[in-house]
Amino acid sequence: MDQILADILVGTRTPYPVIFARLCGAILLGALIGIEREKRQQPAGLRTHILVSLASAIFAVVAVESVHMASLSGPEVRIDPIRVVEAVTAGVAFLAAGMIVFSKGEVKGLTTGAGMWLAGAVGLSIGFGFWLIAAFAAIASLIVLFILGRMEVALQWKAPEGTEENGSREARHRDAAPTGSENRGR
Repeated sequence: MDQILADILVGTRTPYPVIFARLCGAILLGALIGIEREKRQQPAGLRTHILVSLASAIFAVVAVESVHMASLSGPEVRIDPIRVVEAVTAGVAFLAAGMIVFSKGEVKGLTTGAGMWLAGAVGLSIGFGFWLIAAFAAIASLIVLFILGRMEVALQWKAPEGTEENGSREARHRDAAPTGSENRGR
């Protein structure tokens, strides 16, 4: 039992309260980005952005801590935290690409995909301990998503969210829902 407890409570170079604070920061900043997408009723919203940010932070923390693990410090073991950044970037890009749809000559979901990718970068930044970089990126993303989004509508570059011209989720569901008249008379 002592061996199991020792394995569970493995020592870390970064104190556990700092690690947990980083993970909470990833949750908070991922939520800030996700709230905007949720408000606009995009397929990847609050929970998705939180999970992407949190997972990225965990990968970063594990990468940092694994570099300093005694069991991985032999000459035959080489650990490169940059590979974690590359892997998370590729993994989140794969998820983000799933949000992008090309239909009827229009691309949809690009901003949501980019937001997911940014949430991954924010999570990685916090996981590695770069709080100010992560906070700046999250605030900048809110400016881009909220303020510039409203500016695009005001300048009539884009239709307001939720309109049929914009292809909102409600409009798509409304268009796809059968009215019942199609099945009558058969």
